[in-house]
Amino acid sequence: MGDKAHAHTGAAGRAATAGHPSSIRNVVLVGHSGSGKTTLVEALAQTAGAVNRAGRVEDGSTVSDHDGIEHRQQRSVQLSLIPVEWGGVKINLLDTPGYADFVGELRAGLRAADAALFVVSAAQEADAVAGATRAVWEECAAVGMPRAIVVTHLDTARTPFDAMTRICGEIFGGDDPDAVLPLHLPVYGPEGSDGHAPLTGLTGLLSQRIFDYSGGERKENPPDEAQRAPLADARDRLIEGIIAESEDETLMDRYLGGADIDIKTLVDDLERAVARGTFHPVLAAAPAAEGARQGVGTVELLDLITGGFPTPLEHPLPAVTTLHGAPLPALGCDPRGPLVAEVVKTASDPYVGRLSLVRVFSGTLRSDDTVHVFGHGLTDPGHEDRPFHEAEIRVGALSSPFGKQQRPLTECIAGDLACVARLGTAETGDTLSAPDRPLLMEPWTMPDPLLPLAIEARGKADEDKLSEGLARLVAEDPTMRLEQNQDTRQVVLWCLGEAHLDVALDRLRSRYAVQVDTVPHRVALRETFAGPSTGRGRHVKQSGGHGQYAICEIDVEPLPPGSGIEFVDKVVGGSVPRQFIPSVEKGVRTQAAHGVATGHPLVDLRVTLRDGKSHSVDSSDAAFQTAGALALREAAADTRIQLLEPVAEIRVLVPDECVGPVMSDLSGRRGRVVGTEQSGPGRTLVRAEVPELEIGRYAVDLRSLSHGAGRFDRSYARHEAMPAHLSDRMREQQHNGTNGT
Repeated sequence: MGDKAHAHTGAAGRAATAGHPSSIRNVVLVGHSGSGKTTLVEALAQTAGAVNRAGRVEDGSTVSDHDGIEHRQQRSVQLSLIPVEWGGVKINLLDTPGYADFVGELRAGLRAADAALFVVSAAQEADAVAGATRAVWEECAAVGMPRAIVVTHLDTARTPFDAMTRICGEIFGGDDPDAVLPLHLPVYGPEGSDGHAPLTGLTGLLSQRIFDYSGGERKENPPDEAQRAPLADARDRLIEGIIAESEDETLMDRYLGGADIDIKTLVDDLERAVARGTFHPVLAAAPAAEGARQGVGTVELLDLITGGFPTPLEHPLPAVTTLHGAPLPALGCDPRGPLVAEVVKTASDPYVGRLSLVRVFSGTLRSDDTVHVFGHGLTDPGHEDRPFHEAEIRVGALSSPFGKQQRPLTECIAGDLACVARLGTAETGDTLSAPDRPLLMEPWTMPDPLLPLAIEARGKADEDKLSEGLARLVAEDPTMRLEQNQDTRQVVLWCLGEAHLDVALDRLRSRYAVQVDTVPHRVALRETFAGPSTGRGRHVKQSGGHGQYAICEIDVEPLPPGSGIEFVDKVVGGSVPRQFIPSVEKGVRTQAAHGVATGHPLVDLRVTLRDGKSHSVDSSDAAFQTAGALALREAAADTRIQLLEPVAEIRVLVPDECVGPVMSDLSGRRGRVVGTEQSGPGRTLVRAEVPELEIGRYAVDLRSLSHGAGRFDRSYARHEAMPAHLSDRMREQQHNGTNGT
């Protein structure tokens, strides 16, 4: 591995294709923002001959980051598929954003892939490697996904390569750091005026050959004795690590007995251990120097992908059921099998419209096929599942994406990925299958968006386009949730973080031509009576002709939380005619819905109608509705109105070392910690009850508190009385037009 020579088999301008699943590798690149994933994809595409020259993130010229938003922000914000060919194998490189706000794109990449490359930067602090990246590593480990590690930015490293491999072993190796070991050691050129030495080559630990890239072409040179000696310890450790994973139980005894183990045997065992997900090699990589054809380490990396990563045939398929949920025998990745494919991403193209990125797990998808589309939606923790939907749709044109290009395809076989144009209303997570045998794949989860953004259309023209723009935005990104809040009468877009919010606003403006203004998000407060009261509603108007006459008297008393509004009729003697008692109740309930002090709904009261007066001609339904409302307002004026705020139950999962700061922060938010418990090695689940007014930005603040490693979910618990000083402040804010969080 890393010792093979390859010609440039990729060709810019045509779609990379595969004739069988055994010649496909689906690889997702994972790493912290700024770790160099997109630059690495460019270097791999250049080495494979898929592009003639690697682009730069700073120039907005990379193949992966082709969206205008990515050019403006100089970072990836969406999943991008770059297929290349190497040694007769099609490699689908899935470039994912590194910023935590776009974890939905990462989850889509994980669903589509069979192996993962974790990209870590030697120029970043170790915390950047250990935070959210560790959580993704654990996700991959849980499903047995093979992983390798690539160290970038060695030219400007804060941390040398040997220290980086040790850090990776500690973070990713868990109980077995010897399962994370380097395959090559870096070779540096002379130090420049900036104090940094360029990465010019690699020394293969197994082959003991130097792969020199300094001349613009990769050359192999045998090391001299002075170069060979420092490699001995690293080489011995690598060999022992490989042998420990070998299925040949005699190999370790032979090695310890002094036997010379054949390199081919070691390479074969290494490749099998990588494909099984039990050994995780560490490599170094750097983009090509000016005028060079290959980046440092890119040939070795492509060889590792084709030789050590599993084919789709070796990766277990997600469970498949009938549409009614009856389990079915496990399917294999067979191009001749029943069609089972899944929409892993939905996007809009300015020229072809809606595009669905599809992973075919079984069977073969062809242009003009009719497919059964069944959607269960993706599960949102703490929220109801989306409604099921299904349809039979004729497949439009198939294409292979390459950045912003769409290269035509006639078919997509099991194990491969393709874009499908005009797939109707299909959404991310929907299953495609044959109409005569409709099937359903088990759902995959997306994180719950917990950062609210309240928006308003800027003008009348924007108002007409806003609903359509928001609907399309949410259909493309299942980690956004749209809420039309009936209590606060706000349109709220829930996102994962501030960067996610920025992208949503940018897309509304640039893609859908909708101008919006952001306004403070309002929390749905409630009002109630602090004590019993009475009220008299008198609605009497005589203006000539038919008048209005209605008088009613009510008693009001508070009820336990969650009781709502209870209306009791205790009228005797017909002082309020029977036909008008429902009118009084309607007036009371209407007024309660609008509130009596701050405009928030009034709850948890018993309203008793005990007396009143009517007129044989001038009394009416409308008059008694008005009298009922007036009586409730008068009762409110004679007692203190208590504001009730919603309280959320939140569950915060953080590394053990962050528990203290998190609990202290929750206390500062008027939260009550109700329990803690261990949730896996080194992680603690903190359960607390916190007023929703205090956690509007908790999605952002927790990320800062936990260095990106914490996550939380929330659910409504109840409304409870707000402290008096806050209630007074809220009334003042209400008077000024907001109770924003």
